[in-house]
Amino acid sequence: EFHLPATWQISKENKKRHIVSKDTDEYKSIFNQFDEAMKKGYKKIIKIERIQNERWFMQYTAHWTDFKKRLNKDTEKRLYHGCREEAANLIIEDCFNRSFAGVHGTIYGVGVYFSSNAAYSHQYTNPNSLEERCMFLVRVLIGKTTKGNGSMKTRPLGFDSTTDGNHIFVTYHDAQAYAEYLITYKSK
Repeated sequence: EFHLPATWQISKENKKRHIVSKDTDEYKSIFNQFDEAMKKGYKKIIKIERIQNERWFMQYTAHWTDFKKRLNKDTEKRLYHGCREEAANLIIEDCFNRSFAGVHGTIYGVGVYFSSNAAYSHQYTNPNSLEERCMFLVRVLIGKTTKGNGSMKTRPLGFDSTTDGNHIFVTYHDAQAYAEYLITYKSK
């Protein structure tokens, strides 16, 4: 049965971005994960927003259920995706769209790239006019992985994603990832 996360705030105007209050456990948890993953390589977090896109969350949940049945285990990881502010706005509305794949290269395949290393994902952010950068903390279904290469236009048969064998994961289905939080921060 499908359930929305307990942290979600239901709004009549169907707002997709909700600022997470600094005094909540939710904020502290995301802050600590980001702080540890960035290894102090930033000046300060401006805000953390919870993304509430019910349609994309439902599709992601359906994929999660399918992966769990098929693989007999949970292969969800929380990974980072750094991008420009304009791209972040598109991701919030339309999730991760593979038609933009390849903007920053395709060394491990032509898909959407995520990393467990926030400092690595930071390279793909660009500061806005206020010197603020955007990075998503994303729920990603990696499923069964294999080493990727630049000639891969999609995942090889029998696999769900490609990887560098370390911290980079590439997905090939839009509903395989859900942008859960957007972290706006300033770098050093």
